[in-house]
Amino acid sequence: MNISFCCKDDNASLWIGELQTALPQASVTLWQPGAPQADMAVVWAPPQQFFDEQPQLRAIFNVGAGVDALMKLRLPAQALVVRLDDAGMAVQMAEYVCHAVVRHMRHFAAYEADAQTGRWQRQLAPDRSAFPVGVMGLGVLGERVWSRTPKGLSALDCYAGLAALPHFLARCRVLVCLLPLTPDTQGILNRETLGQLKRGAYLINVARGGHLVEDDLLPLLASGQLAGATLDVFRTEPLPPEHPFWRHPQIRVTPHISAGTLPGKSIAQIVDKIGALTRGEPITGIVDRQRGY
Repeated sequence: MNISFCCKDDNASLWIGELQTALPQASVTLWQPGAPQADMAVVWAPPQQFFDEQPQLRAIFNVGAGVDALMKLRLPAQALVVRLDDAGMAVQMAEYVCHAVVRHMRHFAAYEADAQTGRWQRQLAPDRSAFPVGVMGLGVLGERVWSRTPKGLSALDCYAGLAALPHFLARCRVLVCLLPLTPDTQGILNRETLGQLKRGAYLINVARGGHLVEDDLLPLLASGQLAGATLDVFRTEPLPPEHPFWRHPQIRVTPHISAGTLPGKSIAQIVDKIGALTRGEPITGIVDRQRGY
């Protein structure tokens, strides 16, 4: 079995070495233009040329949970597209989101500003019941509160489909976006939808920059409809230095770090799935190309 590795990753040698060690019966090589044909591929942000030269691939393993960039390319029709189920990203995402929610709810931004001027001032203690949190699209990276399809989570109020979206939004004081980016979810965070949140709501986007209509955010902040936003993803990355989000006092910017791929756990999961496919066994994480996730 030949496995081609095609990733924009500074640790390519680590990935290839560990994959080769775990799969001694296979040949794992770094893809270069004109490379021999492979049976399977491990990729992240590959060029179209890779797939043009590898039309016979049986499976394409995406090093990450999001496959929106991969879905824009022309892929071999017969190849399974497989995403990581978790591989340590869910815990990181939960840490990031919880930090952003608590920072907003407990007024830590105000305390940080006061500290710069030596001002000693207590903020009003928050009432947790006044901060209902809604999460859009938690699949593997969380437990879904609103999604395209119904899910049975007894501890949460669950909503599914566009018909339920207005009712879901109307209940939210904090909105967390974790949707996959598809044609259906492109621009879903816009003036209309964010305007349906409770007044003074807070937005956290850790999914994809394409979910947010960026030009709509500043007017919503200026009007008081939104109290602020924590954004980890953007339509253009890196975020250009002149972008107004950098300097806006109500927007917190981080450089797409809410959840990073952990090589060890990711390699172990990919190896297990390659083994299962080789034995003819079913695997999880197969992408539905029609849905885009």
